[in-house]
Amino acid sequence: MVYVHRDPMIEAGILDLVMRERRKANSEMDWKNRLRGYGYTLQENAGGIFVATLPHGVEVCQLPQGSLH
Repeated sequence: MVYVHRDPMIEAGILDLVMRERRKANSEMDWKNRLRGYGYTLQENAGGIFVATLPHGVEVCQLPQGSLH
C-alpha cells in the first residue's frame, strides 16, 4: 500500500487543468491525449472516474459527473 497525501489546493489545480483541456479538445480521445502530455490519465472504477498519474496510476482527484460528455 502506498500512502498518498491529498492536498485540496493541488487537486483543485489539477482538476482545473483537466477541465480546461476538456474544453479545448475536439473529442474524448483528443482530451485523453492532451492529458497524457501532462502526465495524467483517466481511470474508471466503482467510485467514478478519476484523474490518475502516469505511469503509476495513482488517483489524484475525481471528475465531476458528466465531464466525459
